[in-house]
Amino acid sequence: MSSDTKTGLQLRSLIKNSGELEISLASVPTPEPGPDEIVVRVEASPINPSDLGLLVGAADMTTAKASGTKESPVITAKVPEAAMKAMAGRLDESMPVGNEGAGVVVKTGSSDAARALMGKTVAMIGGAMYAQYRCLKADDVLPLPEGVTPAEGASCFVNPLTALGMTETMRREGHKALVHTAAASNLGQMLNKICLKDGIGLVNIVRSAEQADILRKIGAKYIVDSTAPSFMDDLTNALVETGATLAFDAIGGGKLAGQILTCMEIAANKTAKVYSRYGSTVHKQVYIYGSLDPRPVELNRAFGMAWGVGGWLLLPFLQKIGPAEGAKLRARVVAELKTTFASHYTQVVSLQDALQLSNIAVYAKRATGEKYLINPNKAG
Repeated sequence: MSSDTKTGLQLRSLIKNSGELEISLASVPTPEPGPDEIVVRVEASPINPSDLGLLVGAADMTTAKASGTKESPVITAKVPEAAMKAMAGRLDESMPVGNEGAGVVVKTGSSDAARALMGKTVAMIGGAMYAQYRCLKADDVLPLPEGVTPAEGASCFVNPLTALGMTETMRREGHKALVHTAAASNLGQMLNKICLKDGIGLVNIVRSAEQADILRKIGAKYIVDSTAPSFMDDLTNALVETGATLAFDAIGGGKLAGQILTCMEIAANKTAKVYSRYGSTVHKQVYIYGSLDPRPVELNRAFGMAWGVGGWLLLPFLQKIGPAEGAKLRARVVAELKTTFASHYTQVVSLQDALQLSNIAVYAKRATGEKYLINPNKAG
């Protein structure tokens, strides 16, 4: 291995037993690849909401302070005492961050499968992607087509497969249309493109007129604003038109999940032929897959007895459907990488830039339209 790849910088997150978060850069040795392994020079890795959960944990980022040097910055912040119990499993353990990414293969093991990837641009998932080099099994990466850059392929796992997983869950559980919250996000825009292409009814719940405009521009038909006084009526009308009885909720806390179920119940009763004091017999389901609002989920129980609220995550879903079905979803992502599954970023930053307080203040808000991409090999 050439001298310039023997070690590389890696972003690490540490929550100390004392109640302090520390984010820093560490110089780590690059593993020598085994026969079936490859070393990838990471050139693009997105900051997804799921990454922020590990990156900052339960820390109060309004207390964040910067120290260290320009080349080796250190960020510290306080973790509220009430949140420390939830962090017990990671205390005093320095953890690498970054779920997915893409880059160029710079060294391979001796197997034919590994050697065939030399010099190729590949997409990856598996953690520790906020690093200059990543060693993985050759079978675990996704070779990208000619002409696809690492930046274009960096987000081809989490958001695309999550969006496809939502429509696949809908089909497998016998629903015919969907509801999605935080719908103007990168993921939400992908889901709209899938549903428009596949002829699936999709009700988009947004939180501002600006977010609604984002979706209108890509052809979304049903858009309701949760901050509008007419929200419940607007949502009910959209549910009547689409027949949606399944929702995926990125917000998590507060009243929204209960409001969706209530409107689904009202919509179902509008077409019910027989009255039941137990409510509609149509099953209504909300899956919570995000935590933009960390508060408890409030359910007002105004939606009969045929309902469910549960959690949904991508990796358990992929394990459930099995490798063959998962491969079909990945093949679609690759085929539509520059159209349906194109991601858009507002900033491309180095590892050092990612630890600037001004940048953290933006991407830690998880705001729609403020998606950051880290290029670990970009000069700091």
